Amino acid sequence: MSDAFKLTYSTMFNPPPELHARFDAALAEFKHSGMGRDHPQWIDGAAAEGGERFEVRSPIDQDWLIGRFVQGSADDVDRAVQAARAAYPAWAATPWRERVALLRRAARLIEERVYAISAAVAVEVGKNRMEAIGEVQETADLIDWYADRMEEADGFDRPLADDPLPNFKSHNRSVLRPYGVWAVIAPFNFPFALAGGPLGPALIAGNTAVVKCSPETSLSGWLLLECLRDAGLPPGVINFVTGGDTTGRALAQHPDVAGITFTGSHAVGMQVLRASAAGRYPKPCITEMGGKNATIVSRHGDVERAALGILRSAFGLSGQKCSACSRVYVERPLADALRERLVQLTRDIAVGDPTQQAHWMGPVIDRGAYDRYARLAKHLRQVGQIDTGGAWLTEGDLARGFFVAPTVAQAPLDDRAWVDEHFLPVVLVGEVDSVAEGIARANASDYGLTAGFYGTSAEVAYFHNHIEAGVTYANRPQGATTGAWPGFQPFGGWKGSGSTGKAIGSFHYLQQYLREQSRTVVE
Repeated sequence: MSDAFKLTYSTMFNPPPELHARFDAALAEFKHSGMGRDHPQWIDGAAAEGGERFEVRSPIDQDWLIGRFVQGSADDVDRAVQAARAAYPAWAATPWRERVALLRRAARLIEERVYAISAAVAVEVGKNRMEAIGEVQETADLIDWYADRMEEADGFDRPLADDPLPNFKSHNRSVLRPYGVWAVIAPFNFPFALAGGPLGPALIAGNTAVVKCSPETSLSGWLLLECLRDAGLPPGVINFVTGGDTTGRALAQHPDVAGITFTGSHAVGMQVLRASAAGRYPKPCITEMGGKNATIVSRHGDVERAALGILRSAFGLSGQKCSACSRVYVERPLADALRERLVQLTRDIAVGDPTQQAHWMGPVIDRGAYDRYARLAKHLRQVGQIDTGGAWLTEGDLARGFFVAPTVAQAPLDDRAWVDEHFLPVVLVGEVDSVAEGIARANASDYGLTAGFYGTSAEVAYFHNHIEAGVTYANRPQGATTGAWPGFQPFGGWKGSGSTGKAIGSFHYLQQYLREQSRTVVE
C-alpha cells in the first residue's frame, strides 16, 4: 500500500489500485488453500484439539466451508483460565517496555498479513473488501495506540508529594498494576478488531488473557491468535477457545477470571455485567452493548451530504454494526427531498459477493438474521410503508447466501421499530417539527452509542450539547453515525450502549485494565 495513503474508515472510498490487486491475490490464495481446514483451540502455548467440532460456512455462499473448529467445553475454558493464571505472575513482572515491544511486534505482523487476514475476514463475515481491510488495519492501529499511551504515561508509575514527617523521610507513589486473567468475548461483525482491540491493552497492562470469538467467525480469532503467538508471547499469556453460548458463559462466569471485556447484545451484556458483580467481590467489566443510532437532519441540512452519510452508515456491513444508522428524524420542509435522494442512492447499491470489487453490500450473517429481516419487512408494511427494499434476494448465486435488499421505510414514530435494535440493513425515516424534537426522540432510546446531524454551525453546537451519545458526527458524508478510528474518533457508548463511559481508541481506555496502588515507604 502506498505510504501516502492512510487507510481509515473515512478514506476507504477511493483507495489506490494496488490495494485491490493485493487483496485479489490474497483472496485467491485463501480460497485455494486457506478454506476447509480443521483448527484447534490454543491453551498454554500449545494446540488443544478437543473432541466434537462444528463447521463454519460463509454467509456469502453456504457451499463455502470456512473451516471446522472445536466445540469448546467448560473444562477447556477452565484449562485456558488456569494456564493464564499460572502465566500471570511472570508476565506481570515483565518490564512494561518489554510487553509493549512484544505487542508492537504483533501489530507489525498484522500489518504484514493484512491482505491475507482481510480476505479471510471478508469471506467469513460477508464484508466488502474495504471494510475487511479497514478492520484488520484498525486492529494494528489500536495496539499501537495503547502502546503509545503506556509509553506516554511512563508505565503509570508516578511520584507523589512526600509526607512532612519530623525525623523521618517518607516517599509516596501512585502505581497502576494489572488485575490477573482477563477474558475477551468478541462479536461476529468485527471479530478481529473487537478481539485484538481489547487484547492489546489487556496484555500491555500486564494481564494474561483468554479470548473467545463468535462461533460464526472463529477463523478470524485463530488468525489473530497466530499473530500474537508468532510475536513471541510466552505460553499461557494468550489462550484461545472456541464454541457457542456454553463456552462463552463458562468464560464469563469463571471465578478465576479477574476482568472481562464483552462486545455484543444489550441482553447478553447485562447478563455479563451482573455475573461480574455476583462473586465475592465486583470485577471490572467493560461492555459495549449495541445501539439504536439516530441521525437528525435540519431543514438547513445539505441533502446530498445527509443522504450519502445515512446510506453509508445504514447499509455498510449490511447494517450489522452497533453504530449503524437505523433511524432518521428530518424536519418536515426537507423530508421529501431527503427521502427521495436516499431512496435513489439505495436503489443504486450493488448487492452481491462483497469480496468482489463491484459489490459494496454483502449478505447478513446467517439464517436467523435472514428471517428477522423478513419479519421486520412484513411488520413495516403492516404499520407503515417500505419506500424501497423489503425483499430477499435469491437470483442466481445469491440464493446460496443470505442476501437481502437494503431498505428505506416509514412507520409511526411510536412504533417499536423505532426502539428495537434490528442489526439489519433497514433505516426508518420520520418527520419532525424541529431539531429539538428530533434530538428528544433520539434521546428517548435506552441506547446512546452514536448519533449524526446535518445542519448549520449554530445547530451543530445545540446538537452536541443536547444529544445523549458517546460518538457524534456532524455534516459528515463519509458516514452519518459510523467510521470511528483510533487517533481520530474514540468509540464508546453512553446509557445502555456501554458500561464504563470510556471509549475504545481514547486516552482513557488502557487504564481500565489496571488498578491503582498507593505506595508509601518511610525511611
